Amino acid sequence: MIKEVVSVGLAVDECLRVKKNVLQPERLTGNEKRVCIVTGTHGDELEGQYVCYELNRILQAHQDCLKGIVEIYPALNPLGVDSISRGIPMFDLDMNRIFPGDENGAVAEHVASRIITDIKGADLCVDIHASNIFLREIPQARINVNMAKELLPFARRLNLDFVWIHGAATVLESTLAHSLNSIGVPTVVVEMGVGMRITEEFCHQLTEGILCVMKDIGVWDGETIEPKRPIVSQDGEVGFVNAEAPGIFVPCVEHWRNVQQGQRIGKILNSLDGTVEQEVRAPIHGMLFTLREYPVVSCGSLIARVLGGDFA
Repeated sequence: MIKEVVSVGLAVDECLRVKKNVLQPERLTGNEKRVCIVTGTHGDELEGQYVCYELNRILQAHQDCLKGIVEIYPALNPLGVDSISRGIPMFDLDMNRIFPGDENGAVAEHVASRIITDIKGADLCVDIHASNIFLREIPQARINVNMAKELLPFARRLNLDFVWIHGAATVLESTLAHSLNSIGVPTVVVEMGVGMRITEEFCHQLTEGILCVMKDIGVWDGETIEPKRPIVSQDGEVGFVNAEAPGIFVPCVEHWRNVQQGQRIGKILNSLDGTVEQEVRAPIHGMLFTLREYPVVSCGSLIARVLGGDFA
C-alpha cells in the first residue's frame, strides 16, 4: 500500500512528495511489531534503492510469512535522488543535518518534521546510506557510543562485516538516526558501497540481514540465513590516512584486505611534472575497510581507514 508521508508545493506547479510502501499481514491484531527501512536521505547514495526493491519483492512474494508491519521509504530526499544531488536541490541543504525539523519551519524543516512524526513509534528503523563518490566502504553499521547498548544487538544481526561504535559528536544531533533514537525508536545506520553506484553483492547481503532482524523481533517468519558475525570496534582502533599533497591517488592494494604498518597502499601522482608527490602508507597494522575511490585528491583528503588488529 503506497502512502504519502508529506507533500509540499514548489514553483512552476512542481511538488515535493515523500512516499512509503506499507506491507502488513492481511489480518491485523493491533499488536504487530513495526519496522521502518529508510534511505535516499542523500540523493547520490543509491545502494539503498536496490535494498528497498529486494525487500519489496521478497515480502510481497511471501505475504503469508509477514507477521508484522514493514514500512519502506526509498527516497526521503526525492528531489536529490532525481537530480543526483547529495543535498536538497534549490535549498542547498544536507537533509541529514536538519532533523528533527520544524512543522512550522521552512520547506526542508517541515518535511523533516513530518518524516520524524511518521516513523515515531516504530520498533526498529534501519537507516541505509552509501558512501559518497570519493570513498568505498564495506557493509558496516555505525553506532554512537551513547546508544551502543541498545543498538548493538540489532547491528550484530544485520549480516554486516563491521560494526563501528564511534564517539559522540555535535553534528550527530541533527541527523535522522540521532533524532529517532532520542524519541525511543532504535535506529541503526548502515554504510556500504560507493556514491552514485549500486553494489549488488552488498545489497543482497544487507537484505538478508534485515530479514534476520525482522525474524528476531517477530515481523517475519520466512526463511533466513545465519548472519555473519561482524567485527565490532571502537574509535581508538581505527587509523586514518589523509593526503599530504594534491594530485592523483592510485591504490596498490585491494579494499578490505590486511595491511601492515608502514605498508604502501598507494601513491599520489603529479600529472604535470611526472613525479610521485606522496607514497601513501598504512598508519597501523590491520584491515583496510575504507579506500579512496575518486582519484583526484587535495591536501587533507581522506584516503583510507584501517581497523587495527589481526583478522583472518
